[in-house]
Amino acid sequence: MARIAHLLGISLLLALPGAWVAQAQSAAAGRGAAAASAAMPSAATPAAGQSASVAPDGNQHLVYEVWLNNFSSGAIDVEQVEVVDGQRIVARLDAAAVASRLQAAGRRDASATMAPSTQALLFLHLTLPADAPLPVRLEHRIRSRVAAAPPGRQQITETGAAVAPDRRPVVVIGPPLAGDGHIAADSCCDATRHTRAALPIDGKVWLAQRYAVDWERLDAQRHIYTGPRADPRSYAIYAQPVLAVADARVASISDGLPEQTPGHYPEAIAPAEADGNAIVLDLGGGNYALYAHLQPGSLMVHVGDTVQRGQVLARVGNSGNSVAPHLHFQVMDSASSLAANGLPYQIDRYSVTGTTPGTEAFDAAEADGTPLAITPLRRPVRDALPLDQQIIDFPVP
Repeated sequence: MARIAHLLGISLLLALPGAWVAQAQSAAAGRGAAAASAAMPSAATPAAGQSASVAPDGNQHLVYEVWLNNFSSGAIDVEQVEVVDGQRIVARLDAAAVASRLQAAGRRDASATMAPSTQALLFLHLTLPADAPLPVRLEHRIRSRVAAAPPGRQQITETGAAVAPDRRPVVVIGPPLAGDGHIAADSCCDATRHTRAALPIDGKVWLAQRYAVDWERLDAQRHIYTGPRADPRSYAIYAQPVLAVADARVASISDGLPEQTPGHYPEAIAPAEADGNAIVLDLGGGNYALYAHLQPGSLMVHVGDTVQRGQVLARVGNSGNSVAPHLHFQVMDSASSLAANGLPYQIDRYSVTGTTPGTEAFDAAEADGTPLAITPLRRPVRDALPLDQQIIDFPVP
């Protein structure tokens, strides 16, 4: 599960992890081979750099990743990263910001220090004014202190990792659930659990969960569950109908996997079973929707079926790699839930009725069964991507 900062506006995906193609050149010549190639930023050709309205303020948000390579025998401390659009600095990250966003390949903890001979992913999220033109090309100017460089020349600046937005339209969908009190846990745009879940699959690095959300639900007393924690039936969202978000074709299903015991993650789950009982819909236009962790035996569709928006597909469960009953939902660019890259999407109509204090408070309420504090608000939303820790009311068909 991911918990993501509250951000409003438009979300743009710029970079696809994997196949490194845009190696940066040294910012200055004559500094020695170790220095010149020490901190080389790189990025892949964008897979889907899409823009998506994110309620309710209409700002624009850019969400992407950049590879950093320490091609030296010493540690590198990344002191500053500037995102540059031509001559204009779009964003500047200081060392503290870098330290919260730079993760060595295969790790989930962040640090501004890169060990010798390592690669790391810098997870970037930029906010632009609503009336600002989308950048045609972004580059990244990275100032680092390189231990392996000669004395007096250890502070080096490299520029590269060029990326360009792909402006293909974002898919607009209906809600995957109906009714009030849903929590958009793990949603856009700055997560550490979903949006940083880069996985090596078949020789490439993918980030299928870049825009994923874990839908949970509060009861009238603001509890996530009431009753024994280990009983899936105690949870407000358990067995809730799951709805088709569009007229679509069923691309794949899995069923027959047992419910897990809430309260702890199961052990020895194979990657192929991580989604549990699941459905993938082909929405058309290269967009696929995943519904994961469904109740065993509740699936009402088969591969190849055509479904209509609002049709009941299955019920929320706790199968697969799940710590509590919830609906994991994401849109991606292939029918595989792992070998894919996550795409932004817009839900055409819902209301935001509140926000939680954040991830820590949500985790505590989920663990302890205590009421979750809510800051109430009432905001009808059109064509937008729900944001992390918002409380969402969906229309009832």
